[in-house]
Amino acid sequence: MSGFASTNDLAEKTVSFDELAPGLYAYTAEGDPNSGVLAGRDGAVVVDAQATPAMAQDVIAKLRGVSAAPVAQVVLTHYHAVRVLGVAGYGSPAVIASDATRDLIVERGRQDMDSEIGRFPRLFRGRETIPGLTWPSHTFHKRMTLWLRAEGGREIEAQVIHIGRSHTAGDTVVWCPREKVLFAGDTVEFGATPYCGDAHFADWPATLDAISELGAERMVPGRGRALMTKGDCAEAIAGTRAFTSDLFGRVREGVAKGWGLKDIYDDCMGFMRPRYGSWVIFEHCMPFNVTRAFDEAQGLDHPRIWTAERDVEMWQALEKGTPMKSAEVHG
Repeated sequence: MSGFASTNDLAEKTVSFDELAPGLYAYTAEGDPNSGVLAGRDGAVVVDAQATPAMAQDVIAKLRGVSAAPVAQVVLTHYHAVRVLGVAGYGSPAVIASDATRDLIVERGRQDMDSEIGRFPRLFRGRETIPGLTWPSHTFHKRMTLWLRAEGGREIEAQVIHIGRSHTAGDTVVWCPREKVLFAGDTVEFGATPYCGDAHFADWPATLDAISELGAERMVPGRGRALMTKGDCAEAIAGTRAFTSDLFGRVREGVAKGWGLKDIYDDCMGFMRPRYGSWVIFEHCMPFNVTRAFDEAQGLDHPRIWTAERDVEMWQALEKGTPMKSAEVHG
């Protein structure tokens, strides 16, 4: 038994399906991973597939309440299993990802799948329906545009943008400029702890600057409720910036003092908990976040691959004080 905080998170969440603009919807679940839906007249686009094909059926059920269109395309905002393994539940859609995201699936997709399922089993309801890794059928470099025909002769322009390194190296957002709606993936969270185990902390502020410049007035964050005002969007961006900057700054201070990972983790928990401890999955994320920040602060640009074994060893070392068997986990 790993003892992850998430293994005790068993309560099912209430799903909301909110219209952000005509044809654009947010599928949110009280801090669980969100999806977006763009409902065109002839075909729909889903942004982030959910974790299993069984869970994808919930998204389809919500879509059927507003449209009979089949899901023609799924956009992956990044490679994490909890976002991508549900694709098979949508039939045979085109699967779109940044070229950087595909590279990460090649490098670490199988290890990520195994580790995520072990960490947070509730988020993989119906995992026996997962046929295997999800592979993009289409990749793009930097930017591409999808055009959807909508009711009343309208067109929905959806810009799929590799916005910059932050939560992962392949982070992608979907931006609908006419409606000023952004599907942000995990580049932005709202009232939920950013998971930073595969992050690029030094790049994250510039990525948030690029997101701010889009001028979103409604947003689907990676976790948290649908954001229905420009002020809400700005608050989510600011909160994500504050969390990631505070954490990385504190870790760098510890590294500069010559502290080890366990001491830095204990210090960071005390520093971060008063402001952020009430955010969803704080206890679960922090060991992974501090471990990655510790590596980056020492100059490791490319995040280490998390495996199910490394997850358990790291968690027990930081949360329970169990000596680590592997020097690799120390960095």
